[in-house]
Amino acid sequence: MCLAVPMKVIELKEGGAGVCELENTLYEVDLSLIESVELDDYVIVHAGFAIEKLDIEEANERLQLFADLAETYKDQGKVG
Repeated sequence: MCLAVPMKVIELKEGGAGVCELENTLYEVDLSLIESVELDDYVIVHAGFAIEKLDIEEANERLQLFADLAETYKDQGKVG
């Protein structure tokens, strides 16, 4: 199963590509589906494509939900 996750745009490249960061890991992302992406924007990434732009409050809320979910699974012994 794939999840769409919020990532921060840290580099813009030619041809609609960019580099996004999530938890200190960098990902090459296709930004061509979204208009006017700028550095430090937060985008929802699914299967290597940015599919939605978020404001910082919404991005932080969604990232916290993922953190809470991971902690729940960890507490239940379902992840290492």
